[in-house]
Amino acid sequence: MSSKILAVDTATENCSVALLTGSDVIARCEFAPREHTTKILPMVDEVLAEAGLQLNQLDALAFGRGPGSFTGVRIGIGIAQGLAFGADLPMIGISTLAAMSQGAYRLHQAEHVLAAIDARMGEVYWGQYQRQQNGDWRVLGEEAVLAPERVVERLVTLPDVHWLTAGTGWQTYQEQLLGLAVEKQASTVLYPEAQDMAWLAQFALQRAEVVDAEQASPVYLRDEVTWKKLPGRE
Repeated sequence: MSSKILAVDTATENCSVALLTGSDVIARCEFAPREHTTKILPMVDEVLAEAGLQLNQLDALAFGRGPGSFTGVRIGIGIAQGLAFGADLPMIGISTLAAMSQGAYRLHQAEHVLAAIDARMGEVYWGQYQRQQNGDWRVLGEEAVLAPERVVERLVTLPDVHWLTAGTGWQTYQEQLLGLAVEKQASTVLYPEAQDMAWLAQFALQRAEVVDAEQASPVYLRDEVTWKKLPGRE
């Protein structure tokens, strides 16, 4: 694969950008809660300058589609849309949970990952992932927002293999998740990163899973939160 893909992500406390050109990646990543809007575009400029490329020379623009912070997901998708509109690039939405699974492989060679992001309100964004022979990832079942106590229901049908855990949910709900009846080990992956999204976007691009900028949309998993936060609906 020799695609040139820019990836941006602000869906969690992390702020990251990556430019993938063939097998080479230029990445920027910073833990920067509440600073995404000031940091993300300078990061984009830096990776493009380092590669000596312009936006209109790329094949696609990938973005963290969620789940994650409502504000963070909206910031990331809005910035990605602006960049894609200006350069007439197709867009590829990448799951933050899948990206953490790829990060666990990149850092620990994990091929089976249990990804959990703290979703607040006593819940986690949850996904069970298995690496495929071609390097892509397959979700086992579907991503969901769950109370930690309900996670055990998702583990009944899992393959009996060694699992690596990834994401902030494992720390936030350590006590509730401690007794899960699977063989598991903690990874160092707490947040998704754009460099892993860019890797996954290659496969999506090959499958023509792209959208025009105006059609790019988030995946919140918990849309009812937006309803609860409307005036008079708290």
